[in-house]
Amino acid sequence: MVIKQINSMTEVDAACWNSLVQNKDPFVRHEFLLALEQSGSVCSKTGWTPQHLLMFEQQELIGAMPLYLKNHSRGEYVFDQQWADAYYQSGMDYYPKLVNAIPFTPCAGQRFLIYNDVDHAAIINACLEYIKQHSELNNISSLHCLFPTPTQTNLLAEQLLLREGIQFQWFNHGYSDFTDYLQSFTSRRRKNINKERRQVQEQGIRLDRVSGLAISEQQWQVFFLFYEMTYLKRGQSAYLNLEFFKQLAKTMPEQILLVLARKDNRYIGAALSFIGAQTLYGRYWGCYDEYHSLHFETCYYQGLEYCLEHGLQRFDSGAQGEHKISRGFEPITTYSAHWIQNSQFAKLIADFLQREQELIQEYKQDCTRKLPFK
Repeated sequence: MVIKQINSMTEVDAACWNSLVQNKDPFVRHEFLLALEQSGSVCSKTGWTPQHLLMFEQQELIGAMPLYLKNHSRGEYVFDQQWADAYYQSGMDYYPKLVNAIPFTPCAGQRFLIYNDVDHAAIINACLEYIKQHSELNNISSLHCLFPTPTQTNLLAEQLLLREGIQFQWFNHGYSDFTDYLQSFTSRRRKNINKERRQVQEQGIRLDRVSGLAISEQQWQVFFLFYEMTYLKRGQSAYLNLEFFKQLAKTMPEQILLVLARKDNRYIGAALSFIGAQTLYGRYWGCYDEYHSLHFETCYYQGLEYCLEHGLQRFDSGAQGEHKISRGFEPITTYSAHWIQNSQFAKLIADFLQREQELIQEYKQDCTRKLPFK
């Protein structure tokens, strides 16, 4: 096996890369990663320098690893700024570091894209050994694998430190439609959901679901303004730009779903999701003005209805959001895996992760008790 490092997705054939993608995961597709690069959303200027790894056997691509050299910790959704501060206070540099993840995307998926008929553990171990040697030669402090699948997490656990987190996701337990889904709720919780949906209608708001192929140029412009405003309201700049979304609209429209909210013949909010084989991924949202329950209807209830109508089994609505619990989104454990080159800091971080894990498990149990089901 030969491992090759590349600095752009343009250096690997799209069909070969995509042949390694499982479950129609939109975020590890060649088109998605290429759009991040070609739009300028991901580059050395934004602090995400591509250093992807390719694995070949007799010139055949059998594995790939999205990999970025980073000089900050923004856009990762696994927070290690305290680790960076500890390095700084000790007179050491935490950056640059390597991140095996999808930029700005806290969704679990393949972090090692591997051909089915090869030894996955051997591929992962070879990549980790390559990265460790590369890091020691180039003064790179660490490697962080963010949101791997449970299967790949188990393989990484043999060599790396594991960190747990919590997200809230919806699972289709055989519901026939939204009404059937609400029948699994307690009476009080069911009434609250119906009241929220009714209030949206009473405000004169209508919702449209538009597939990627049908999204017009104007609708993309409108969506991006809403998306950008979400960041501007917090005094931040958006991670992604309009060119990124427009490129996806051309290269992978069949995996895009846009929900648009309109009132008095003008758009007032929008939510963009991506479609996998069995999963809907809710990703970006924004609005001009605040309307009662608009966020819940646009981001959650419309997505749930889409899942039920199309037989999808899971709705991954992104990071954070305890308000999702009362709407039937269950707490699930997410993972990240970390290699720290400095042995002393590795031990300190391992101790921290052990204590943190106990708190995470207590939090998950508390969230589970708050679910609205009978």
